[in-house]
Amino acid sequence: MGFSRGIYGFYYERGLRDAVHAFKFRGRKDVGRRLARLAAEKVCHLHGTFDRIVPVPVSGKRLSERGFNQSYIISEEISAITGLVLDHRALMKHGGNRDQFTLSRRERKSNVRGAFHVRDRSTVEGRRILLVDDLFTTGYTASEAARTLMAAGAADVTLFALARTP
Repeated sequence: MGFSRGIYGFYYERGLRDAVHAFKFRGRKDVGRRLARLAAEKVCHLHGTFDRIVPVPVSGKRLSERGFNQSYIISEEISAITGLVLDHRALMKHGGNRDQFTLSRRERKSNVRGAFHVRDRSTVEGRRILLVDDLFTTGYTASEAARTLMAAGAADVTLFALARTP
């Protein structure tokens, strides 16, 4: 998978699904921040096992469309609670990928292959990274991001996703 373990805040179902959609697709950053604070307890007890937080990046196109990166918002909340360094520029995403939610399982895997790069190896080399994403479905995005971090010399990558599909 690329990451050594996965930690998940919630299951992506019923009311939580609506809340995540409001956050992700309707710009409700307040909802995302609240969910992140509620789920952060899953990470807080692991304090001392990470050196920094790295959010899964979105493409420049997606960032300009949405106006924010939802994984960054979640990361900000975890950083505020834990005091861990948040490095939102460590991992970058190349443009040209299609939206994962519109693709089949097989298409998702090939869509994210090679999608990420580490901006400066020295920011991740030898470090234990908490990789943060909003939603874990097939795991392809998180796995590719984690593989990229490990290839750049990260000592370990743990995934935290706000929600995961059951």
